[in-house]
Amino acid sequence: MENQNIADQELWRIARKRVGFKKHLAAYIVINAFFWGIWWFSDERLSENDEYSAIPWPIFSMLGWGVGLMMNFLSAYVFYNKHSSIEREYEKLKNKK
Repeated sequence: MENQNIADQELWRIARKRVGFKKHLAAYIVINAFFWGIWWFSDERLSENDEYSAIPWPIFSMLGWGVGLMMNFLSAYVFYNKHSSIEREYEKLKNKK
């Protein structure tokens, strides 16, 4: 029964991480869309000679925040089972002795 409880706790931890990532992704999309809207409708996007500037400023928030979002994704969906890998390594070492 204790193993079942530990497994349930692990599943809850994974579920919390995944829901956290989805909230983070939603905030990223909404806020960056807002930034792009500000940039698009402002006069800042035009340079002095009425040509588009080379780099729009919202790209910097997308790239910087995107790194954090990618780390959140990796933690929630790729490397979520870190405790199990530690337990497997422990079992290998224990069986060696």
